[in-house]
Amino acid sequence: MAGIYIHIPFCKQACHYCDFHFSTSMKHKEAMVSALAHEMQLRQNELGGETIETIYFGGGTPSILSVGEINFLIESVYRTFSVSENPEITLEANPDDLSSSQILELTNTPINRLSIGIQSFFDDDLNMMNRAHHSIEAQQSLAEATRHFDNISIDLIYGIPGMSDERWRQNIETALSYNIPHISSYALTVEPKTALKKLIQTGKIAAPKDEVAQSHFQILVDTLQTNGFVHYELSNFGKEGFFSRNNSAYWLGKKYLGIGPSAHSYDGVSRSWNMANNSMYLKSLAENKLPNETEILTVADRYNETVMTGLRTIWGISLQRLEKEFGEEYLAYLLEQSQRFVADGLLSIENGVLRTTPKGKFLADGLASDLFFV
Repeated sequence: MAGIYIHIPFCKQACHYCDFHFSTSMKHKEAMVSALAHEMQLRQNELGGETIETIYFGGGTPSILSVGEINFLIESVYRTFSVSENPEITLEANPDDLSSSQILELTNTPINRLSIGIQSFFDDDLNMMNRAHHSIEAQQSLAEATRHFDNISIDLIYGIPGMSDERWRQNIETALSYNIPHISSYALTVEPKTALKKLIQTGKIAAPKDEVAQSHFQILVDTLQTNGFVHYELSNFGKEGFFSRNNSAYWLGKKYLGIGPSAHSYDGVSRSWNMANNSMYLKSLAENKLPNETEILTVADRYNETVMTGLRTIWGISLQRLEKEFGEEYLAYLLEQSQRFVADGLLSIENGVLRTTPKGKFLADGLASDLFFV
C-alpha cells in the first residue's frame, strides 16, 4: 500500500511562522491543476504498481480549490493508479474557506477527511500569526463541518509568546467541545527567513520559550488522554479508529508519491523532491520533464530515518526488525547509544521494542538525533 500527496502551492496570505512553499498569487492556479495531473501521468510507474490507500491534499491552502478542481485531481489519481476500495482522502482547509455552502459542496466530492488549520481560538494569537481567519470563523467552521463529516482533525499551536497555561487549556477545551476525533498540535517554531524570525529580531514579538512549550505539551497530553485520545505520534492524538492513515504510513516507512512544487517522495530506497518554484515547475512539465532531484539513501540514512520516526510513535523501534533490515552492527550501536537514556528514564526497552517514556516524549527528536549513526 502507498500514498499520494498533492501539494497545492497557493495561499490567500502568508502566515508569519510558515516556511512551506506557496504563492499568494492565484494567477497560475488553473495551469497548476492541469500540471499536477500531468505529473501523475509521468510518474505512474514509480510506485511499482502498489495500491493507493491514502490521497492527501496539502499546501499551501488546498481549500482554495473549487469542487470541480478537487474532483478533477482525485479522478486523475484513479485514472493513473490502482486505488483501494476505501481510501482515506484528506483535504487541508482553513476556517475562512469553510462556509456552510462550501462545506456542503465538499460533500459532493470523495473527500472523507478534513484537516482544519484552527491554530488558536483567540484573535490575539491569530493576529500575531497573521492567520487569514478569526476566532468566530474557526468556531463556525467546526460547528458546520461536524454536521457533515465524521473524520475531522484540527491543528493547534502551543508555546505562543504570551499564551498562559490557562489560555492553552481553554483552546483545548474549546476543541473538545466539538467532539472531533483527531488533533494535531505543534510548538510554535521560529524558522529562518520567515516574518516571525524578523519580528523577533526587531523586538516586535517576544521569542517563544522552551519551558512554556514543554508546559503546554504536558497539559495537552494529560488533557487529551483523559478525554479518550491516544497519543500515537509526538504531535498527533486520535480516538481509536481515527488515526491519520496518511501520516501513519510516513512513520511506518511506506512508499508515497509527492505531486506538485516542493513535494517529496519516498520509495523505500530513495527520496526525491520537486523544485520549489511554481513557474519553473510549470515550464518543466510543459516540456514533459520531471521537475525533481533524487537522492539514493545510504544504509545509515535509512537507519536514521527508522530511529527518528520510530521514537516519535507509540509503535517505537522493533529491535528484531531493525536487526533484520540493518544487521547486527546497527542493532549493537543503537543499544549502546540508548543505554544512558534508558538509565535516565527517557527511553525504555520492553518486549523487544525501544520507545520513549512519558518523561522522554517531548524530547523525542533530540533523543533520536543522539542515536543517529554518523
